[in-house]
Amino acid sequence: MKALVIIDYVNDFVADGGALTCGQPAQEADDYIAAAAADFSKDGNFVVIASDNHQKNDRRSPEYRLFPAHCIEGTAGSELYGKTREAVRKVPEDLLIRSDKCRYSAFAGTHLDIKLRERGITDLYLTGVCTDICVLHTAVDAYNLGYTLFICEKGVVSFNPEGHRFALSHMKNILGASVI
Repeated sequence: MKALVIIDYVNDFVADGGALTCGQPAQEADDYIAAAAADFSKDGNFVVIASDNHQKNDRRSPEYRLFPAHCIEGTAGSELYGKTREAVRKVPEDLLIRSDKCRYSAFAGTHLDIKLRERGITDLYLTGVCTDICVLHTAVDAYNLGYTLFICEKGVVSFNPEGHRFALSHMKNILGASVI
């Protein structure tokens, strides 16, 4: 089985005025990610929403020291962005996996691995932001857990072009991911 993993594709990382927005490049990925979500669920495959979810003034989070407040639970900034939000609303509930996270990796401190294994998922197709932060850290953990990785190049974005290129190369050459 396979799953599309949509990482941090939320207003704070994508929308104009988001707390840590990747801006227009991330917004341009919306059509691709929304279509992928629709295609995966139409084919009976799973869609995973792995989104940052922080508590207001959570000083325990390492991100609190590094970045401005973002993806605060219950705020508009923590909601899925644009057409992707609408596409995910149409995914049948039995094919949708939600995994809130408070670290870079979608696996760190979550039950995502258990949820994937319960469903027999072995292949992960990664999309979202930022390629060189949360997507990369998720890919490293997925690799270490034995998943087969596919990186959807049109569906991953960073605000750092050099970091984006490095992450794609690293995932391909070091983690053995297929960049598609």
